Amino acid sequence: MQSPWQTKWPERISYGMSDAADNLVFQMMTTYLLFFYTDVYGLSASAAAILFIVARLADVVESLIIGVMIDHTHSKWGKSRPFFLWYALPYVAFAILTFVTPPFSGTGKLVWAYVTYLGLGFFYTAVNLPITSILPTLTHNDQEMTLLGVIRQFSGSAVQIVVAVFTLPLVAFFGHGNQQKGFLLTIAVFGGISLILIWNTFFQVRERFTSPDHPTQSWGAVTRMLRQNQPWLIISVVILLYWLTTAIKNQTTIYYFKYLMHQESLVPIANSFTFAALIGVVLIVHAANHWGKKRTMLGGIVLAIIGQLILSLGTTFSHLPTIFAGILVNAVGNGLIIGLVSIMIADTIRYGTALGIQAEGILASTDDFGVNVGLGLGGLVTAGLFHFSGYVANRPQNLATQHMIILNYAWIPLLLYLVMLIVLLFYDEDRIHRALAPTPAKGTTQN
Repeated sequence: MQSPWQTKWPERISYGMSDAADNLVFQMMTTYLLFFYTDVYGLSASAAAILFIVARLADVVESLIIGVMIDHTHSKWGKSRPFFLWYALPYVAFAILTFVTPPFSGTGKLVWAYVTYLGLGFFYTAVNLPITSILPTLTHNDQEMTLLGVIRQFSGSAVQIVVAVFTLPLVAFFGHGNQQKGFLLTIAVFGGISLILIWNTFFQVRERFTSPDHPTQSWGAVTRMLRQNQPWLIISVVILLYWLTTAIKNQTTIYYFKYLMHQESLVPIANSFTFAALIGVVLIVHAANHWGKKRTMLGGIVLAIIGQLILSLGTTFSHLPTIFAGILVNAVGNGLIIGLVSIMIADTIRYGTALGIQAEGILASTDDFGVNVGLGLGGLVTAGLFHFSGYVANRPQNLATQHMIILNYAWIPLLLYLVMLIVLLFYDEDRIHRALAPTPAKGTTQN
């Protein structure tokens, strides 16, 4: 029999707003940081590409470090919850510093970019990974966990869209033609709101299913559990592919409209169609309960593929209505995909516990690992291809660069969605259900 629901609406909303808080900064990174570095800050495309891959290699280690830190934390507040209190302020501080353009030489500016961006990556992991690791400790009711995951993703997706749509208008408003000033003041506003929301999460949520006296698991035992946790391995690859796809496409959006359509002002309009992702997120509760989480995510990937194909055809003919239609359909699919990620990770955490190992931090680190590696590889692919094609900031682009922009915006994401679909087919949802099914009491019979 299902346990009664443990959370109330203030806690649910506060949990969801933690992802909104992180995405106020995160969306600035995924959508505009490459453009900021190349066209505003003054880095070359090759320097930005190397910075992104170095930062993501560091994040691979950082995700594991933060995961281990969570698993070894035994405080009166729990294991994951204290991280919202401890790391919110440095996270916001480094977010603002990342968009500072110091009056240094080329080398000095490059060093500043490395220090601030690497620091931002570490503290982003420190406040974001606990959002995933804390979920299975809030409730053991499957429907309630799905609801919490949907609330989280709805909040996060809504803020992602708001940032994508309103960042450039805010940059123009604050900067009055000075994009360095505009970006800095915009991230300062986003950062201040983020700080308040992260601290609110700390004060409002409660860990109910983690014992502060739970013994620390040996690394060997955790490693054996990870090898046996097939659903975790599969969903980890899906997350990596999703964020690789998202990074490549999102980072290229502004380049496509600036250099191929010659209308940079269309970027907020194009991004506004991604509000349709909220439709996908809202559909999750009913769809997952009716069809299961795996089939619901597969449906989301198919929708994303259809939308991406429409967008690709639109870029072939430079037809704006077709491009916008593709963005809208793709966004609905993306909402279904990303809305299920934290819920399915929570399932793999509970499955790991059924295998005898409680390691929320390590298992949840796959989410941030996929985000960080996907973003890093996406930045490397985009900036690297631009560099080799001869990209020059704020100048008319040669034919090779124009082809690379279309490749990054349309066709590479389409290919990655297809790979994502194939990988998810191997996800064994039934294995989790069998492991978590209640064991009949002795002396009873099953019908």
